[in-house]
Amino acid sequence: MDLCCRWTHCLHGLSLGDCDIVFEDLIQRALLEDLGGAQDWTSTLLLDTPRLGSAGVIARSAGILAGLAAAKAVFAQVDPDLSVKVRLSDGERFQAQERVLDIQGSLGSILTAERTALNFLQHLSGIATITDQFVQQVQGTGATILDTRKTTPGLRELEKSAVRAGGGENHRFGLHDMILIKENHIQAAGSIPSAVNKIRAGLAENQLTLRIEVEVTTLAEVQTVLPLTVDRIMLDNMTVSEIAEAVQIVAGRSETEVSGGVTRATVRELALTGVDFIRVGALTHSAPAADFSLLVD
Repeated sequence: MDLCCRWTHCLHGLSLGDCDIVFEDLIQRALLEDLGGAQDWTSTLLLDTPRLGSAGVIARSAGILAGLAAAKAVFAQVDPDLSVKVRLSDGERFQAQERVLDIQGSLGSILTAERTALNFLQHLSGIATITDQFVQQVQGTGATILDTRKTTPGLRELEKSAVRAGGGENHRFGLHDMILIKENHIQAAGSIPSAVNKIRAGLAENQLTLRIEVEVTTLAEVQTVLPLTVDRIMLDNMTVSEIAEAVQIVAGRSETEVSGGVTRATVRELALTGVDFIRVGALTHSAPAADFSLLVD
């Protein structure tokens, strides 16, 4: 599925044409930050006569690639006559000193687009790379690594795409595509059963078939939610031993998910409890950027 189709799928209610506009607007705003509504004066004044050339984007460290579509779109918006050739695809592993992109055309245009294109590529490849590290840690356990909604405003679809490139899966995209009853919702409703029953009635009234997940923080709450037959139970900030006991209590009658303070040092121990999903906010809110450089040949 190409990038625009993913935008169409995830941005609820938008048509294919609207999707193009949303993505173009994102790239335009990113370029506007750099150009300030004017132009790249360094490149313009230095290259006062048109010069053609080529450049390559080089990885400075190993990782998992993501963000190619965004990087290519930056070059295309700066100069539609630039030729961009990709050597790898999103989700592929790259090594230090490996060349991942070739760009040919106006040197001025290449230099103007450089930083914005690299910003997308570095940020999104960083997310894919840290996701891959978490995925590798839980191999063989049956647990699936999920992301969260702790994303950069305006970049959620790109960041969630990068999680998929790294081998993880997406939790809900936003508030519209899944029910997640959390602590404050339960407090507002008065109890877990009240919250679930009111949500179910509202879904039926509005002819919606959204999946229902409920957050619990104690084993007693696990026992409370289990007879309500929800799709997934989220075990939030519980100890490893409590999670293991909760998985035994649930016994496959609902999906189980762990959330809260998960790190690469703890994720395998959590996965070995038998939980189905492990949700990690750090994939998107704390991923170190991958290191790429653009070098003129």
